[in-house]
Amino acid sequence: MLSLAVSWDLYTQTRSALVLGNVGFVQVAPFLFFALIAGHVADRYDRRRTMVITQMLALASSVPLLIGSRSVAVIYACLFFLALGRAFQWPARQALLQHIIEPGTLSNAITWNSSAQETSSITGPAVAGLILAVTGSSVVYLIFALCAACALACFFAIGYRSAPAGDRPAPTGKSLLEGMHFVWNNKLILSAISLDLFAVLFGGATALLPIYAADILHAGARGLGWLRTAPSVGSVMMALTLAHLPRIRAAGKALLWTVAGFGAATILFGISRNLWLSLAMLFLVGAFDNVSVVLRQSLLQTKTPDYVRGRVLAFSSIFISSSNQFGAVESGWTAAWFGPVISVAGGGVATIVIVLICAALSAPLRHWKSD
Repeated sequence: MLSLAVSWDLYTQTRSALVLGNVGFVQVAPFLFFALIAGHVADRYDRRRTMVITQMLALASSVPLLIGSRSVAVIYACLFFLALGRAFQWPARQALLQHIIEPGTLSNAITWNSSAQETSSITGPAVAGLILAVTGSSVVYLIFALCAACALACFFAIGYRSAPAGDRPAPTGKSLLEGMHFVWNNKLILSAISLDLFAVLFGGATALLPIYAADILHAGARGLGWLRTAPSVGSVMMALTLAHLPRIRAAGKALLWTVAGFGAATILFGISRNLWLSLAMLFLVGAFDNVSVVLRQSLLQTKTPDYVRGRVLAFSSIFISSSNQFGAVESGWTAAWFGPVISVAGGGVATIVIVLICAALSAPLRHWKSD
């Protein structure tokens, strides 16, 4: 909801695509600059307390939007501090997960969490659009503040089922990079993260959906809304399916096949001229991506020792945030050079090639079995 509201306010003020584009940079910069420090904080200090403090920062970031001038500078500043709080909160929240759930339910918990996130991704912009049309952005900012306060209350209420490790290493420059070293030395985790990084970098088509809606599928603004929603619907449906199925045992093979399926669906979307076929392929893109997210998160949670888990998760967040943002840049550049169809379909082909390379070079990934 917040993303839609600030985009609307910025564009109505400036009519500038550059101002809108900078929103992504403002929000990804804290992850790129502070992720390693955030992981160190998550491993050295009480994770629940870190979540509470960062959520207070998120709540404070809503105040200028409620009472301020909402100039470009004010909106950018609020988004930056909100992203800064999320950058420090994400590794602490993810690393705490194993200590607040029953043993043996980690994969299912990750699946339900993914389902909740995708559901909010679908409903949030739709609800925000209705509110903007009826009352304007002020009500959206008020709802955001109320949601931030509700989340803060939830973090205060978290209780540990198992105590996190109390042995925290002294802060040193080397300890900041320990998560990076752990990932580099664990070939299974490195292969899984790299596979996701390059698949999203080359296989993402989201940035070009307006071109497809307007010029290729001739579906207009309403069709664009359907195209943006289809991957999230597919992700939610897959998450609900996985939550009620037995755990995937041959996790490595499943990850390789689902990323290959992601690439194949991207190719078919890229060359499609039929709206319904395009929607179906985007639905599959979201479904395959959800399987990949669940398997990758389960791997990071189960194969990483608690004392370094925050730093490993923080390091992986650099991959996730950068691949999404730079993937959009890659799509835009290749579309400008070769056209949108070659950009999207070629990205899907590149994704399948990457899967083949990873399968050939990474025996640990091929033989990975979930615990």
